[in-house]
Amino acid sequence: MPRAAVCREIGSPLEIVDVDLQAPKAGEVRVRLGASGVCHSDLSVTNGTLLSPLPSVLGHEGAGVVEEVGEGVTNLAPGDHVVISWVPQCGECYFCKHGQGELCEPGSAAAMSGGLLDMTSRFSAGGQPLFQMAASGTFSEETVVPAIGAVKIPGDMPLAAAALIGCGVLTGFGAAVNTADIAKGDTVAVVGCGGVGLNVIQGARHAGAERIIAVDMNDGKLQTAQKFGATDLVNASDGDPVATVMELSGGRGADVAFEVIGLADTIDQTFNMARRGGQAVLVGVPKMDVMTTIPAALGFVIMEKQIRGCWYGSSNVHQDIPKYARLYTEGKLMLDELISNEITLGGVNDALANMGSGSIARSVIKYS
Repeated sequence: MPRAAVCREIGSPLEIVDVDLQAPKAGEVRVRLGASGVCHSDLSVTNGTLLSPLPSVLGHEGAGVVEEVGEGVTNLAPGDHVVISWVPQCGECYFCKHGQGELCEPGSAAAMSGGLLDMTSRFSAGGQPLFQMAASGTFSEETVVPAIGAVKIPGDMPLAAAALIGCGVLTGFGAAVNTADIAKGDTVAVVGCGGVGLNVIQGARHAGAERIIAVDMNDGKLQTAQKFGATDLVNASDGDPVATVMELSGGRGADVAFEVIGLADTIDQTFNMARRGGQAVLVGVPKMDVMTTIPAALGFVIMEKQIRGCWYGSSNVHQDIPKYARLYTEGKLMLDELISNEITLGGVNDALANMGSGSIARSVIKYS
């Protein structure tokens, strides 16, 4: 019987409990988790920023080994090493066929339902059903997920590093290489240098940005950002970060500015950091009632700026996960350096509480 971390109500610590896990149904696989990253989105469920049905097995950034496959699964077999995608991508719906797999219709419905593609979960405890976060539930020693939400990786890749691809890397690196239009030599600003922001930075570097301005209020995060490729560090608590970015870019502004926090004030700042004709890419997830007001004529028409939303790094997981695994093995993608702490499942509440620390990029649960 696997153990899992369950969120029962907003504002309460996660409970570590024994859970029952059904066998995979048709089109599903059972995965023995090797590792799971502790992501800010998990914290956002516990504090109500992200709406998710409860009680739920949290976790959505994981990697493991396939234990069992359901009827009709031909692309995976027991023993395969996989990264979990919290937006399963079918490849057949309108959005998948239009190059927007991150918006997959059945995958998105499953992720929001607290279940799998049939909208039901495979977890229960004490005879009572438990939802599973984002069709994943990786805060568990084992989980069942749609086969289209498990992407095969090389068997020799460390699962702790692979787990981070499942959310932080796909979201952040993908924002830079898929969502944004970064040209070689561009100046980029990244507002928010947590785990996802660090991946935006290394994605921008990979895309050819020459100057990468990291903006945060925590000096520890800024120092880490420098290790991932930031060329300039701006502590937003020392003055007006927009003015500083303007000064660093010759008064013009950044070619592309990324917001990776999800606050109204930082969204406005990010838009104002972008140059005329530039882009502001919104990566951080705000609370559902957050609004922003931008002058239509001056902001969009006369200055020809763009705002782009970014969900899951605009990723095609079936292409991008193998690509990022290859970049890691080639030494072109920093994953081990993202891991600040390796913890057991019992340490998950401390990891959530310490998420704002400047010394923590990612805590990773390792399962024995």
